[in-house]
Amino acid sequence: MFDFRYHALSLVAVLLALMIGLLLGVAIGDQGLVSSAERNVRDSLRSDVRQANARSAELRQELRERAAFEEGLYPLLVEDRLVGRRIGLVGLGDLPNSTIREVREALEGTGTRLGGVAVVSEPPPESAAAAVRGAEDPPASADYGRLGRELGAALVRGGRPARRFRRTVLSSASGRLDGLDGVVIFHAPRELEGEDAANTDAFEDGLVDGLTAGDRAQVAGVEETGTDPSQVRWYRERRVSSVDNIDALAGKAALVFVLLGAEGAYGEKDTAQALVPNAGATP
Repeated sequence: MFDFRYHALSLVAVLLALMIGLLLGVAIGDQGLVSSAERNVRDSLRSDVRQANARSAELRQELRERAAFEEGLYPLLVEDRLVGRRIGLVGLGDLPNSTIREVREALEGTGTRLGGVAVVSEPPPESAAAAVRGAEDPPASADYGRLGRELGAALVRGGRPARRFRRTVLSSASGRLDGLDGVVIFHAPRELEGEDAANTDAFEDGLVDGLTAGDRAQVAGVEETGTDPSQVRWYRERRVSSVDNIDALAGKAALVFVLLGAEGAYGEKDTAQALVPNAGATP
């Protein structure tokens, strides 16, 4: 005969079997749901990737077409606008080869070319500043300012003073650097302190004054999009119009129009007032 304990154990066994079966069934069902969800997610991701790749291809094609259009338009925009003008490039402290190349390219088709390139030693030689005053005493900041003004005036007027400065102030020079109608300045980021900083600031202020005195020459400050820190503030403080993206086609066009007389800060950075001068910005 089966006693109560037997029936109880049998009932417990049946209940355990039912519970195990129920759990297994739920687990199997969940796996099916998870697998289905995974398939849906993978299919959705594949579709998104295909759409993104297609959109990327469209954008690349649009950029190629835009670049081709701009390159074709540029010669028409700047054609013969600087005929008869002599343009020089001066680096203060340094002058990257890439900037020289970009400025040369900007002048292509304008009716002129880059006539001369120079790099100014900074801080300027003490002997050159002392020679301006004609005294043996150590030069003061005012002497450096006078040296800068004389150099700027010599670049614009030409003659014997310009040749003299080649030997005393310029660390490198090529081409003709006198009688310039337009001067492109590259101000190199620098870290000077104390007396060197004060003397160099005085020299640079004097140089800009010498270049711009009497409106004899158009002066433009340039830098590349990657110049860090940006020197646009330095140009603005000295009322020099600037282009912050000379390595871009729009920056090259802006430089041409600044050399024609457009005023302001142009380019792509936050300090720019516009990408390029408007049609009425040049005389």
